[in-house]
Amino acid sequence: MTKLLDKPFKAFTIYALIILLISIPIYFLVVDWIWVSEIDDHNLLTKNRVEDKLSKVQISDEELQLLLNTWNVLEPGSSIKELAKSRSKEDSTYEVTKFDEYQNETDRFRGLKGVIYIKGEPYLYAIEANVEESYETMFAIGLVTAVLYGLLVVGFITLNKSIAKQIWLPFDHTLSQLKSFDLKSSEGIHFEPCEIEEFEELNETVEKLILQNISIYKQQKSFIANASHELQTPIALLKSKLDLLFQNENLNEAQSELIQSIQIPLGRLTRVNKNLLLLAKIESSHFEDREQLDFAKILKNSLHFLGDYIEEKNLEFKQEIQSDQAVTSSRFLMETLVNNLLSNMIRHTASGGKIHVKLLEGRLIFSNSGLGALQKEFLFKRFAISTTETTSSGLGLAIVKEICLVNGWEIHYNFENFHHIFSIEL
Repeated sequence: MTKLLDKPFKAFTIYALIILLISIPIYFLVVDWIWVSEIDDHNLLTKNRVEDKLSKVQISDEELQLLLNTWNVLEPGSSIKELAKSRSKEDSTYEVTKFDEYQNETDRFRGLKGVIYIKGEPYLYAIEANVEESYETMFAIGLVTAVLYGLLVVGFITLNKSIAKQIWLPFDHTLSQLKSFDLKSSEGIHFEPCEIEEFEELNETVEKLILQNISIYKQQKSFIANASHELQTPIALLKSKLDLLFQNENLNEAQSELIQSIQIPLGRLTRVNKNLLLLAKIESSHFEDREQLDFAKILKNSLHFLGDYIEEKNLEFKQEIQSDQAVTSSRFLMETLVNNLLSNMIRHTASGGKIHVKLLEGRLIFSNSGLGALQKEFLFKRFAISTTETTSSGLGLAIVKEICLVNGWEIHYNFENFHHIFSIEL
């Protein structure tokens, strides 16, 4: 996953590299053209100077011929030869690559041929200049260009990161506060003022959204707590009346079955109401009686309490307690957590299945055999159905999750080798 700040850097770097690669041959062609043009101008200027100087020399024909012969011998790369009047022609430039005997290598030459007049007579003047040094110049220019582009890219990235970090600093602060925000704290978030209009608008919108959610959360929490509390008395009254009615000797078999069928959903309603009250108390931090508890002892007591349930389902049970770790928590919450996980494990394991409880240093593991994995996204949600193999209310694991949150523990679920595994990091 790429960070937003790093997203444009790649494009900018590639763009700069493409421009660099394109610029080098362009520089080469431009510099070569300038170099060749300068050589052509230099050759033409040299031709005009030679013609001017020789035309002003007052010497005889014999001396002139001696001078030209000497010139052709002593001036490498240039020559002056007689030319018939009928062959007079305009100046022409050319380029040739040939072996340079002085440098003992093959070089590139730029030449000029033109007619000069000495004492009124036409002569063919030819001059060639070595242009091989232009490659060295172009290499130096290309190297300097590459270095400058490299500095430009590095400087651009450094400056862009520095500026971008300053610009995005308010966003980082907003994100940090949102990460640490807990809806259960019932406190809103107050962001620092920002000079950037878009971030300021974002902060205002987020503040309003959080306040709305806190208000809705408080209303729902209050409703659940009040409704559960108000239902507690009528449920208890209804249950006692049914018990009295069931003890009536005048009931026939059909009436007894009807009363029993009513007691089943009533019992489920009682458990749901009890669990909702417990969740409301946990969220309201009503369990502040924290003390040092022997986890192994609590675990053994719960296993002893549920031993008959295990035997009734003919389950293969194995326990492995390798630690006598003490934890700080509410005794009631600790017992509730262990009992909920154990009863959940026993209830959802088929007869003849396997269950395993392991207590390690800093870790508690519950595992039981099963046919398929549970739906993790619904596993710890209230009233959510994570499997089609049960008709429970779905509050047991939600209570376990809340107890873990209160104590700062982490609970994880995995399905391996046809076993459901719940592990708690203490």
